[in-house]
Amino acid sequence: MKSTAADRSGGRSAANPFLGGGRFGDKIADSPCPSSVVKLGPYSLRNNVFVAPMAGVTDRPFRQLCKALGAGYAVSEMAASNPRLWQSEKSARRTNHDGEMEPKAVQIAGADPAMLAECARHNVERGAQIIDINMGCPVKKVCNNWCGSALLQDEKLVGAILAAVVAAVDVPVTLKFRTGWDRANKNALTIARMAEDSGIAMLTLHGRTRADGYSGAAEYETIAAVKSAVEIPVVANGDIDTPEKAKYVLDVTGADAVMVGRAAQGRPWIFREIAHYLQTGEHLPAPTVAEARHVMVEHLQAHYAFYGEYLGVRTARKHIGWYVRELPGGEDFRQRMNLLDQCPDQLAALEAFFDQQLTYGERLQYGPAADRLAA
Repeated sequence: MKSTAADRSGGRSAANPFLGGGRFGDKIADSPCPSSVVKLGPYSLRNNVFVAPMAGVTDRPFRQLCKALGAGYAVSEMAASNPRLWQSEKSARRTNHDGEMEPKAVQIAGADPAMLAECARHNVERGAQIIDINMGCPVKKVCNNWCGSALLQDEKLVGAILAAVVAAVDVPVTLKFRTGWDRANKNALTIARMAEDSGIAMLTLHGRTRADGYSGAAEYETIAAVKSAVEIPVVANGDIDTPEKAKYVLDVTGADAVMVGRAAQGRPWIFREIAHYLQTGEHLPAPTVAEARHVMVEHLQAHYAFYGEYLGVRTARKHIGWYVRELPGGEDFRQRMNLLDQCPDQLAALEAFFDQQLTYGERLQYGPAADRLAA
């Protein structure tokens, strides 16, 4: 499929339901790009605020939403390298990029260089324009199969995987990884140099080890060291949950971009907030209740269309829970909403919830965010 100039520069996609008439999408599409532009092959990303790939979260509707709300780049959920799984409905959904704003990036996971290379070719044939290799996932069931961040224990295998995947495809290949297996075995600098030598186009580094999981605070000294050691773009990831934190991390690491994960769950407008702050030094106000209602309804409708009613109404519950968790009455509403099993009922309950939010003011009234997760 040929790319238009607008697509390659991160412009509008007519097929994206969150653009055009969307109240948020119009504001983002017309805003200027920051001076720091990240390039991946032929693609100039429209800003340096990215969406982290998250299993069970960054499906096509959510990626489209985040891009419409200001994210400069988004990567799919990880796709397994085992060819026996490629034809499953779950795998097909994970790599579905129909109508998505370019570039379309697929993350692959596995431990066998030949299988990962074949997986990369398979996804490029299906429309992937960037391949991202997962060496950062700390989840036990992934690491127990010597995938994700478990690979950091075997630098020889890491080198073989990087070389095989880069040689297999003619699109940019990127790497997402952690600072090491544990704090006594931090090898991010070694992995970064190997990646650059192998032809990797961009690195995303989470400032924790595999053993850390998501506990404690991310550290940024290792990210800064990696940025100083390589010439390719470096993306900083870990605990970026506010515009101020994004700027701080960019300043202390010298990274080319930041990647936001769980802080975007329920607050996808965080991307426009960060992008605006990086450009102007000023904060955007919280979304109006009307804006948030509009975004959530469009998100749910796209979600239902993507998954079908039975699965859609059930997988939408977590998204709705994230949206409302810091709003007045949010927890009581979440518990009631989780009992609903029809899409129209879910939408009607959401509309009633936002009618109630208007009694607190024109804009969303967030409560304490201390319990928010960030990745």
